[in-house]
Amino acid sequence: MHQKHVLIVDDEPMVTEVVSNYLEREGIRVTTLSTGHHVADTVESINPDLIVLDVMLPGGNGFEILRQIRRTSDVPIIMLTARTSETDRVSGLEAGADDYVIKPFSPRELAARVKSVLRRAVAEQAALDAPKPPIEFGRYHLDPSARELKSGDTIIDLTAREFELLAFLAAAPRQVFSRGQLLEHVWDSSPDWQDPATVTVHIRRIRTKIEDDPASPDHLKTVRGVGYRFEP
Repeated sequence: MHQKHVLIVDDEPMVTEVVSNYLEREGIRVTTLSTGHHVADTVESINPDLIVLDVMLPGGNGFEILRQIRRTSDVPIIMLTARTSETDRVSGLEAGADDYVIKPFSPRELAARVKSVLRRAVAEQAALDAPKPPIEFGRYHLDPSARELKSGDTIIDLTAREFELLAFLAAAPRQVFSRGQLLEHVWDSSPDWQDPATVTVHIRRIRTKIEDDPASPDHLKTVRGVGYRFEP
């Protein structure tokens, strides 16, 4: 069985040491970096299953490092930030982060988040191995097995999480899901652990890519006070 490998990039020794201990007790291998130098090279070298990335680092900005990694990899990334403004949290999600944790935090909480994201990755791989029929809507062809969304011959560029969210909603047309339910099904998380705004940001990003008018969407509908539904 493949041993999971997590890369932690943080300049606070207490964080890396305590969180590493929690994860290693779970049988997870951990590599740590204390600066933003050579993060992308390390990712290419060790091919981790997940990255924990601090926003404020000596030798690099976490958001820029995240964007650099996303040019070549869809590895799950959890951002660590001491910033509490919604703008900073949204910036991380829009740059391609899968989750974020605000400092100060409990090392046990972060370890739980890591394990949750890793479990989700395993479930996603299992879903890939189980063939699912394509879904047609509007001018789009969504192929869950190939993890592709096409309009004609053009592939629509979606992040891994955007694709998973769209595929989940498209598989249950006209069914309404709350943001909490979507966190549970798509992120394997809950509002107790993760801000429901995560869902809002991803819905907004998908709309800009598939809707003719994102402000008046045809497919990803908002059900005011409840959540979202997919219209074929």
